[in-house]
Amino acid sequence: MTMGARRTVLTVPRLGTEKEMEAEAIAQIRARLAYQREIMASRPHKSHAEEWAELWNWIKISIFVCGPVVVFALVKDALFEEHKHRPHGPLPEYMGIRSKEFPWECGQCDLFDLDCWKKCRAEKAGR
Repeated sequence: MTMGARRTVLTVPRLGTEKEMEAEAIAQIRARLAYQREIMASRPHKSHAEEWAELWNWIKISIFVCGPVVVFALVKDALFEEHKHRPHGPLPEYMGIRSKEFPWECGQCDLFDLDCWKKCRAEKAGR
């Protein structure tokens, strides 16, 4: 194996004497390190100061773009959005369609519909 050869698969040393296996493992590690150095050299890095300057640019962009959008959305929701609530009283029949009953004792009652539960239990007790 030559130095700087690109390896695409992580391998274990071939069986042999302990010295041969150790030498091959070291050669593989050196080849991987050389390849990493080659990758790093092909993509030069920015200095620490340049990285921080770019970070602050993106923070400023985020603040000056996202900030007004969030404020505008909050104002719009507060001023123009009407909060839709479920109407009081019984729902029309077409809104209560069920293909099968609920699995509890009063199968036609929603789980937290206490008035329906009281009526159902009163009917069962009256039978």
